[in-house]
Amino acid sequence: MPNTKSYKKTMKTDAKRRLRNRQTRTMLKTLIKKLHAAAKTGDKAATEEAYRLVAKRLDQSAAKHRIHKNKAARLKSRLSVLLKPTAG
Repeated sequence: MPNTKSYKKTMKTDAKRRLRNRQTRTMLKTLIKKLHAAAKTGDKAATEEAYRLVAKRLDQSAAKHRIHKNKAARLKSRLSVLLKPTAG
């Protein structure tokens, strides 16, 4: 148990941050799954729209320090491959 008042407050704020971070990660994972599903159907417009939304949310999460900015950039780069037509 906490020994000081300040540590009690720290525990409260940590719990709020943990919840917010979990919500953000869950939302991002869901959007990425929707992007993969749209890409699998072959609908180019839906895929582009889903990618645009994912990129926006990744940038917002990075700006609010929910995820690292390099992680956001890495994910956007890897997901952008889904927009390119397959060679073959």
